[in-house]
Amino acid sequence: MVDRDPRGLIEALLGDGRFLIVLTGFCLLLAGGFALFQSATGHFLPHDVEFLGMTPRDLCAINECRIVHFMFHDRVSFGGVLVAIGAIYMWLAEFPLRRGDAWAWWALATSGGLGFASFLTYLGYGYLDSWHGAATVALLPIFVVGMVQVWRSLPPGLKRPTTLLVPAVPLNPGRCCLLAAALGIVGAGSTITAIGMTTVFVPQDLAFMNLTADHLHAINPRLVPLIAHDRAGFGGGLCSGGIALLAVVWCSPPSRSLWQLLALVGTFGFTCAILVHFMIGYTDVVHLFPAVAGAALYASGLALSYRASHTLNVRPDK
Repeated sequence: MVDRDPRGLIEALLGDGRFLIVLTGFCLLLAGGFALFQSATGHFLPHDVEFLGMTPRDLCAINECRIVHFMFHDRVSFGGVLVAIGAIYMWLAEFPLRRGDAWAWWALATSGGLGFASFLTYLGYGYLDSWHGAATVALLPIFVVGMVQVWRSLPPGLKRPTTLLVPAVPLNPGRCCLLAAALGIVGAGSTITAIGMTTVFVPQDLAFMNLTADHLHAINPRLVPLIAHDRAGFGGGLCSGGIALLAVVWCSPPSRSLWQLLALVGTFGFTCAILVHFMIGYTDVVHLFPAVAGAALYASGLALSYRASHTLNVRPDK
């Protein structure tokens, strides 16, 4: 018997590229889980300790440990965002890309391109995170090769970026709430990234730590650049995740898997970002209001879209 399969080994292993997109999402999910675990156990990364020349215990001896708590609140929020992005990427690969929907490719290209490019924000604050850089260098080729393979498998003539502009279904209250929440996430991410690359802190941050930026610089001149790195990274993640979420809500028709994805994304993203503030005592109303309002808007969208997402449209037999 002659094997008539013309594929080579690499071609067969890569397939249509969706596996590599799933792998990218899974790695992001693991990275988010690691960030949450590390923050929960009160540890810095080894290169953070080397850069600062101080351990979390050293910093905790200053001003009731509020500097460390503030740093962990950014890292917990970032971990939740990474888990959410990873889940979205895996869903895009398994459902829309399996159907050959070109909008999903453009959503990944926009979100992923923004996410990987956010690493370059270190130019604004001067701290080159070696682990972050190594992870970016390792993950970027996987993502790019997967995207190239997926592009080749898409139906010819349906690869235009304008597919991102076509709504899946008419607007309804549930989708409007979800879209508004996604836009808010993108706006929040842009703002946080800009702050991380410039002033680093808002007044409420300094009030929580009961310190000024000059005080922080006096404690350790490398402390503010490290905090700025966390802030800009979190902001970049929010932008990337918000773009992906916006595309998913706008372009994908209602389905049970989509609703479950949105529920998972909202649970991790908003819970991590809000709950950590109460855990460390950073409960300034002005600071928390945007996140709480966004969570309420998002939850309303989920509730209003539940019925449509779980109603199966069964066509009669012909």
